[in-house]
Amino acid sequence: MVELDLRRLRFLREFEERGTLAAVAAALDYSPSTVSQQLSLLEKDVGVALLEKAGRGVRLNDAGRLLARHARVLLSAAEEAQADLAALGSEVRGTVRAGGLQSAARRLLVPAVARMKIDHPRVRTEVFELELEQALPGLRLGAVDLVIGDEYDGHPRPRPAGMRFAVLLEEPLKVVLPASHPLARPGTPVQISALRSEVWTAAAEGTGHHAMVVGTCRTLGGYEPDLRHRSSDSDVQLELVRVGAAVALMPPLALPADDPAVAVRDLAETNLKRRLVTVTRDTPPPPALAELLATVAQQATRFDHT
Repeated sequence: MVELDLRRLRFLREFEERGTLAAVAAALDYSPSTVSQQLSLLEKDVGVALLEKAGRGVRLNDAGRLLARHARVLLSAAEEAQADLAALGSEVRGTVRAGGLQSAARRLLVPAVARMKIDHPRVRTEVFELELEQALPGLRLGAVDLVIGDEYDGHPRPRPAGMRFAVLLEEPLKVVLPASHPLARPGTPVQISALRSEVWTAAAEGTGHHAMVVGTCRTLGGYEPDLRHRSSDSDVQLELVRVGAAVALMPPLALPADDPAVAVRDLAETNLKRRLVTVTRDTPPPPALAELLATVAQQATRFDHT
């Protein structure tokens, strides 16, 4: 009798979608040798070869393609079964693992955990601070259940197959300057073009925030920003602004309610926005995850700037 390991089937499904061991390894944050090992173990489980040589690499053979089709069905059915079993009880219970970028984790996930502790004490909620790029592999493999990511006007996120994206919150981007900056006049919007000679801070390279800052300076200002400081910690970015070492583009959710050391101003050229999005697997959520999603959405209404 063949016993199928759902975790190994996830690797097979990813290989079917991506086509190379290196691509699967990059997407799931594993080494290519680990991916190869998991697929080899799956071959031993089923007692038949699933891969064949293709030039310098490998590809799925007929058996591999057949099992990959079944894998999609089995993995989806497993998640639905978990959801149905969780729904049988009168009390919501289970474990939910949620990740989000810093501002979302602090302002949305943490208050949602506190609310869940009161409303659904049998639900175990685990929170991780993760950028969307880091979290997607874990979401695909089932190690994470919910991710809150961000995207910016002009820089939409790709929508990978098998993932469900929903807009949670939309907010305008603000120019953040040291309070002593000459352009920090009260009530006066700031032109990006006027910040050509400034030093900038942004999130780490490869993130949506970094791409947005660079793209905004290029498009609205016509220049390449002097982006010396990179941190995905919004408090680090703010501290750089406070001491006069940088200027920034930041959303209200990442800003303090009142800070006399910084000036928060509108953009003069346009109204750029950031959207926070929830990302889950595209299957019916179990009750515990559904309750956390609803609680996070309720928290987001407190910061709705539309």
